Amino acid sequence: MAAYGRPSLRDLFDESPTPHIAHPPRTHHRDYYLATDGSYRAVSGGCEPGEPSGGLGVVIETRDGERVARLSVEDHAPDNNVAEYRALHLGLDVLADRAPDDARVGLLIDHDDLAGNVNQAILASRGPTWESRVSVPGGTGNHWRGIRARIRGLGNVRAARIPSDVNPAHPLANAPDQYAHVNREPERCVLPSDLADTSEQVPPPSRSDRGASD
Repeated sequence: MAAYGRPSLRDLFDESPTPHIAHPPRTHHRDYYLATDGSYRAVSGGCEPGEPSGGLGVVIETRDGERVARLSVEDHAPDNNVAEYRALHLGLDVLADRAPDDARVGLLIDHDDLAGNVNQAILASRGPTWESRVSVPGGTGNHWRGIRARIRGLGNVRAARIPSDVNPAHPLANAPDQYAHVNREPERCVLPSDLADTSEQVPPPSRSDRGASD
């Protein structure tokens, strides 16, 4: 269960698995947390029959729980995979504009393959063997390149896999008509209370079934 009084995104990240990457306490600590989600649905009313519709949701917080940004925008991705990649690409673009270049970032994603691909791309910097294990769906290539560029531009990134029903970006992605007001929130560039403080040791979930270590 989440510890009382701790920021929700940080709680989720602390309690969630990070595919392919073990993150012991010394690396588990993050400065910013970014949750994203993309939705897709084919609609028969309001648009041409069968025309895809959906949305992108983004929530960014500091390690203290201070909100940096929320976005809920309409989108017309051709399928759910592309929507998920677009959402992460958008979230990383926003974060890159509002966080220091050396920020340690925790990504919260409810799409198994995308979370795995992000962490595989991080591991790829350690050797070409990991690169061969990344496989992205058709139609996501440009967004995947953008995601990788943003990841390289940040100090340290890990992706955690969370259930969609606890993803705070999920309602923003699925009902952009109801949450459009969040896009009018003032832009903020918020620093955590102490970027250098890494004394807290957060015991992560067991990583005993993973071969990779940090």
